[in-house]
Amino acid sequence: MTNDLNELRTLLFGLEPQKLEKIYERLDNPQITAEDISRLLPEAAQRAEDKELSDAMVPTVENAIHTSIQKDQDVLATAIFPIVGPATRKAAIAAVEEMIQSLDKTLEFGLSPKSLKWRIEALMTGKTFAQIVMLRTLVYQVEQVFLIHKKNGLLLQHVVAPQVPVQDPDLVSAMLTAIQDFVKDSFNTHKEDTLHSLYYGELTIWIEEGPQAVLAGIIRGNAPRELRLVFQDAIEKIHQKLNRELIVFEGDTEPFANSKPFLQNCLTSQYKNQNAKKSPYAIILLSTIGLSIVIWSFFTIRNQLRWNAFIEDLDSQPGIVVIKAETRSGKYFVSGMRDLLAVEPEVLMKKFDFTSKEVMSRWERYASLEPPIVERRAAQLLKAPTTISFQVDENETLYASGSAPRRWILKAQKSWHLIPGVSQYEDKNTIAFELNQLESYKKQIEEKNLLFFEGTTDLLPGEEKNFRELVLVIKKLSGTAEYLGKNLRIQIVGHTDSIGNEETNRILSQARANTILNSLSERGIDTSYFNTIGDSDREPPNMKLPDKEGKYSRRVTFRVFLSDNSR
Repeated sequence: MTNDLNELRTLLFGLEPQKLEKIYERLDNPQITAEDISRLLPEAAQRAEDKELSDAMVPTVENAIHTSIQKDQDVLATAIFPIVGPATRKAAIAAVEEMIQSLDKTLEFGLSPKSLKWRIEALMTGKTFAQIVMLRTLVYQVEQVFLIHKKNGLLLQHVVAPQVPVQDPDLVSAMLTAIQDFVKDSFNTHKEDTLHSLYYGELTIWIEEGPQAVLAGIIRGNAPRELRLVFQDAIEKIHQKLNRELIVFEGDTEPFANSKPFLQNCLTSQYKNQNAKKSPYAIILLSTIGLSIVIWSFFTIRNQLRWNAFIEDLDSQPGIVVIKAETRSGKYFVSGMRDLLAVEPEVLMKKFDFTSKEVMSRWERYASLEPPIVERRAAQLLKAPTTISFQVDENETLYASGSAPRRWILKAQKSWHLIPGVSQYEDKNTIAFELNQLESYKKQIEEKNLLFFEGTTDLLPGEEKNFRELVLVIKKLSGTAEYLGKNLRIQIVGHTDSIGNEETNRILSQARANTILNSLSERGIDTSYFNTIGDSDREPPNMKLPDKEGKYSRRVTFRVFLSDNSR
């Protein structure tokens, strides 16, 4: 009967008896079960539009994490190790980049030859100056990498760089484990503490520890800190890929062959790249900088040489003593002592293409006793004419030479002792202007020829003008001779041609000389220092022109005699 009723229910309601019983049970017990909550909680969390559900779950999650850590912290560390590593590395990379930028600014103004070489390399490679510094100072090579099981210290895998001599890797692994255990046992350390680095000469051993395994790298040289990131990345990826194998490891190392690619990534080295492709822009910039340096150096050296030559020439000038010469802020400064009679420094500045704006000078006055300055001072104090020159010897004797008015010569003989730096004076090579004039007048008179008609004492036409000129020169000669205290005597000589007898010609020549003497007296000339003679035709005329008619022989000439006054 019961089975029939069940079949009838099934036909009427389309439900199986078991499902119907569960419905009755749910109606009899309306309480929410844990099974219901587990089924509805994810859907409720997805559909939650406010923070009430998340706020309510926070204390439970925090308590669960706290309890898990207290129970066994390795469980949680193993779970979050693949996440924490990359996050930490990302933060470290950001810090390193910031450090590089700071280092670049710090070293930007370095001017040593090595820093200049590094800056040129930075321009050619496109890297920052700080990066080049790090590359040049931190050269290294990772020679071997060991993967060691953390709990039992057995070697899981080992890789080595080419051409590196290898010892027994199992022995090395055992030694590293023994050293780490020795440190932990010998010193008061925490359970989670580990040995990170070992140093021996040029070799460094870096150790990176994971939850189940340890990575150890043998490094020769000075490796950068960024290499730690490579090691950390390798140990993280090994745990991600081989975590189960690490946990169940009982001595079989074959599954860990898959860790070789990660270990080989750690076999890095850093060398100077000689064949790096150079940027054309960097080459152009470098060439421009080099050309600028060459041009700047050329002008700097040229200006310095010009300045040195100027100072040397200035210091060699009489009456100038250079005490200090220097350059400051692109300008030149010179100071010292200068005699007022020394050359003007501005004159030398122009000689070396300097201007008064470029060169600042300061001079103290002093009296120089150098010979050139003494000579200039003598000319200034004695007011010497430009025709007089002076010379001072080592005995402080002043020599005067040249021509000057007799009055100045006499005055200089009285005033020379007032000149500083002169102890004696000599002017025997000084000639008075008047003596030169006297000689000039004498020459003019002796070159005069007064011509006469044949057989007479009458002058030829035009000789009157010649005679008037003669009178003026005789007056000048007479006055100058008197001024100089010279005795003057003028001889008038009469001449004839060769026609006629000798006695007649002698008388005629004497008459012609007397005629000129009388004419001079009539013109106001003192004839007391004159005398006349008749020389007839014994002295032929000194003429280059032909004298067939004896025209130039019928003449009067003059002879001038000068002597010192015996008084």
